[in-house]
Amino acid sequence: MIRIAPPLALMLFLAACGPERTAAGGPGPRPCAAQPMGEVALAGGRFTMGEDPLRPEEGPPRTVSVGPFSIDRTEVTNGAFAQFVKATGYVTLAERQPDPKFYPGVDPALLKPSAIVFKGALADPKLVNPATWWQIVDGAQWRHPTGPKSAIAGQDRLPAVQIAYEDALAYARWRGRDLPTEAEWEFAARGGLTDARYEWGDTPSSQTKPRANYWQGVFPAIDTGADGYQARPAPVGCFAANGYGLYDMAGNVWEWTKDFYKPGLTGSGPDPHGPGQEMAYDPAEPRATAPKHVIKGGSYLCADDYCFRYRPSARQPGPPDTGSSHLGFRTVKRAAG
Repeated sequence: MIRIAPPLALMLFLAACGPERTAAGGPGPRPCAAQPMGEVALAGGRFTMGEDPLRPEEGPPRTVSVGPFSIDRTEVTNGAFAQFVKATGYVTLAERQPDPKFYPGVDPALLKPSAIVFKGALADPKLVNPATWWQIVDGAQWRHPTGPKSAIAGQDRLPAVQIAYEDALAYARWRGRDLPTEAEWEFAARGGLTDARYEWGDTPSSQTKPRANYWQGVFPAIDTGADGYQARPAPVGCFAANGYGLYDMAGNVWEWTKDFYKPGLTGSGPDPHGPGQEMAYDPAEPRATAPKHVIKGGSYLCADDYCFRYRPSARQPGPPDTGSSHLGFRTVKRAAG
């Protein structure tokens, strides 16, 4: 549970999705229909997981199968997470006082409730030091995603962020559900399409008429906001659903899965669950003591010319000891569970 300063490797990974520099003005928010609610029941089946790797951690593709399960139609929202907190009194990891026993040699005065917030060009106007683009901000948490001066009042439809892995799992269990495996998540994201690059097919999204909330423009100079949301999350369900009726499986916010992370796909056969905890490994942070989990889907900070991870096969390691300002989740329930 180390939240004092993210390691350089972590900050460089997070920075790979783009700094917060946007154009003045830009298009206003796109009109959104009524918020989609509930879940979608999927029959499961065989599919090709992964693709010929576009990034070193992806692939090789393999045929796997998943059993029947239901999955939330959208990412879990601020409104839904608030209901959970009200009912249970749950306190997220970012809100807790770090225990000094986990931080030997660190001045206890530095151990404060905090979380990772994207700063980008605000911290590095010349864009020469990616290590400063992400910072630990005291008081950042799900109610205050970018710090104490931010708030979510009136934003119940936005996806909940600053949610650590254990927070997401606690919410899922409260609902009698679970977090998806990587295979379940990818099966759902593909929407019934076979070997397609995107959740909507093989045709790239237009930079002028985007099909998801991601970074438009030249990274990292500018996000034009052509999707209606300049360098920020969109309310859930504002972009077209995939073939299974699921929203925001591409972009918006990254999403937690249960699987532990190591580069490349390791599971095969029915209901793969990835590597065991003892095999979890992130080469960008080889001395990490806490095993990481796979996160999927990309975010509003993913750019075509840099990150390009708003694809079903894309994957990254998520640090389990904190959330961040562009990481959320959705839940599943297996037919046998």
